[in-house]
Amino acid sequence: MNSLLKYLLILLGLISVIINIVLICLNSNRLPKCMSQQPQESLQVTHSDTSLVFADLTAEEYKSVRDYMWAQKDLKISHSLKAQPSENFLFLIDLLLPRKADVLRYLDSSGQKPPREASVVVFYGERGYLKEYVVGPLSGRLQHRDVTQEKYNTSELPFTARTVTIGEYVQLFKLLYHVFQKLEKPLSESFGYIPRQRQLLPFEGMPRGIKSGDRKTWISFFRDFSGMYIHPVGFEMLINHESSNTSNWTVDRLLYNGQYFDTIEEFMARYKASSLKKIVYKEIPNHASLKPRKKPSGLGPQQYYLQGKRYSVKNNQVIYLDWSFAFGLSSLTGMRVFDVRFKGERIAYELSVQEAMSVYGSVTPGMILTKFLDSSIGIGRFAHELVRGIDCPYAATYADTYRYIDTNITQRFRNSICVFEHDIGRPLRRHFSDFFHNGYGGMANSALVFRTITAIGNYDYIWDFIFYQSGSVEARVHATGYISSSYKDDGNLQYGHQVAENVLGNIHTHFINFKVDLDILGVKNIFQTKDMVYKEVPLPWMPSEKAKIPQLVEQQIKTEKEAAMLHGAKTPRYLHIASNQTNRWGHHRSYRLQVVSFAGDSLPESESTERSMSWARYKVAITKHKDEEQTSSSLYSQNYMWSPYVDFSKYIEDNEMIVNEDLVAWVTAGFLHIPHAEDIPNTVTVGNGGGVILRPHNYFNEDPSIHSPDGVYFGQGSESDCEYNKMACLEKDQCSSTLEPFTYHGFEGVMKFD
Repeated sequence: MNSLLKYLLILLGLISVIINIVLICLNSNRLPKCMSQQPQESLQVTHSDTSLVFADLTAEEYKSVRDYMWAQKDLKISHSLKAQPSENFLFLIDLLLPRKADVLRYLDSSGQKPPREASVVVFYGERGYLKEYVVGPLSGRLQHRDVTQEKYNTSELPFTARTVTIGEYVQLFKLLYHVFQKLEKPLSESFGYIPRQRQLLPFEGMPRGIKSGDRKTWISFFRDFSGMYIHPVGFEMLINHESSNTSNWTVDRLLYNGQYFDTIEEFMARYKASSLKKIVYKEIPNHASLKPRKKPSGLGPQQYYLQGKRYSVKNNQVIYLDWSFAFGLSSLTGMRVFDVRFKGERIAYELSVQEAMSVYGSVTPGMILTKFLDSSIGIGRFAHELVRGIDCPYAATYADTYRYIDTNITQRFRNSICVFEHDIGRPLRRHFSDFFHNGYGGMANSALVFRTITAIGNYDYIWDFIFYQSGSVEARVHATGYISSSYKDDGNLQYGHQVAENVLGNIHTHFINFKVDLDILGVKNIFQTKDMVYKEVPLPWMPSEKAKIPQLVEQQIKTEKEAAMLHGAKTPRYLHIASNQTNRWGHHRSYRLQVVSFAGDSLPESESTERSMSWARYKVAITKHKDEEQTSSSLYSQNYMWSPYVDFSKYIEDNEMIVNEDLVAWVTAGFLHIPHAEDIPNTVTVGNGGGVILRPHNYFNEDPSIHSPDGVYFGQGSESDCEYNKMACLEKDQCSSTLEPFTYHGFEGVMKFD
């Protein structure tokens, strides 16, 4: 027995060894192949604290400014998040950008660092007006000064120009609840409404009226589904909430199934008498749900950094190969970068989002007048956490932002900015030589992307600033999210397409305005245009024969009015901000503005609200830089459209000279959106976007990417040589990537009304 047991143990041992050898052989190909890879030195970059001159306020700075303003007893500012319209409310704290000349002295001439200050907006419900302040210095003993007069040429702003706050929404929802109690029977029979169980969800139209001082909002109602925006029920209500005393608010009109009623009582009487066209409730599936129709079956391609990241993010500065820039996120206007340098030379002082605007067509009141100006609500305000692997590549670098807008505490938005290097998927340049000198030369188009995404109501905007190794920068936006819709009624198919049962997707435009403050070899620049004409010329070797050939046409534009390029008008195809210096070949060193846009028509100037969005008239407008012309729109433009406090067209009316001046380009891109069935459940980004590309034009003596370490070159017979072709050694050098765990905290920052 002992011998038998001994042999069995030996046999089991041999079997175990054989199994392990087989498993090792089977899995050997799956192990990281890093044997030939030389350990890469850590990225060697030198960051500069000078970028902090553009940095958003810190959580501590927001708190110190808030506490200081609260401590001013004469201002009587409420501490409540849900302050009523009759109370004084500190609505906004944001960074006050220093004057450009002061910043340039600090950055370029070892000048004194500009003092750090905050911009503050207070809604005075007790007094019936709005005011703006500057608070600072943030590094010392705080003081405040009223800047309303110097900014807007008036000592106080009208109270009805304010953004609707969370506190005001709470009061509006209370009013709606009381109205719904009176309307419970028709709402139940028509729309399946069950109090506190199956709600009707509101969506407001803007502007709030038809003249200055109005604050009368049409509210449309939608089924209580996720993606409510494409579940209209055919019921709308006009609320008058002009008074700061909420007890004075009234319901001025009702719309039910295309029929208008002056009062709740009139509607109820007609409904009970069945003397109107009724809607009969019918349960329907949620065609707006974004839950996949099939369970995920696997993962698509993922991006990894095989030899580590080639960019570095510290504080608010990014360094990537030859690029460096500072960044920030304004609560009102959103994403922005400053002091953009390539190979050490400043290309742009500022590149920023200014406004996102949409104009709708409809026959229903909730949308017939609607024109959304998102900066009045806050574009950057709605930059929530980005979802790793979907909103940005999984291995991207993520940064938090802090904001104080329509709140009473500083809010942290985790991972709301991402930075990543990305292979565009097509070569930046290449050539295969088929004749004579056989060879291949090319370069992958790897670029740095700086991104945030804002979800403002129904629409999501993906904002990208992209930095290419050729010295180009692209500012780009893509739209997704949900379309706005209205209940299908007689005659409204001329305003869109039906996209679901009783649902009309309303035609609308998207206009996006960017500020491009280019400094080409300094702040003394000129504006040039280039285009072509066909010119008939005699053939030099046969003068009797003629041919029409393309000829270059160049022009220097000298005034702001000449440089205002209207949408629809013939615009030169090459637009340049140029220096007076020349490259090796004698041409002005310049950057070209190349606009990518599929925009619809801008609002006619005869419309009473047009001046609040007058920047949208222009595809490109070039103005002389002024610190007081900081933005193209305003916090108050949405709710005071008829008498805007920032009318961009005024920047051009003074028609200043733009020769050898510090020039700013204001670029408008966008697209016309005619909703269609494929916008259900929601809109895809493909084809829905626009932007502007800043391209070097004679700025260099050759394409700077020829110096990139990413270049590839090989000839016949040297295809496997790794010296100038790293792709040939990729298989030996690839390793398994170590990824961070998936987390998400984005729901921490959503708006609460209860």
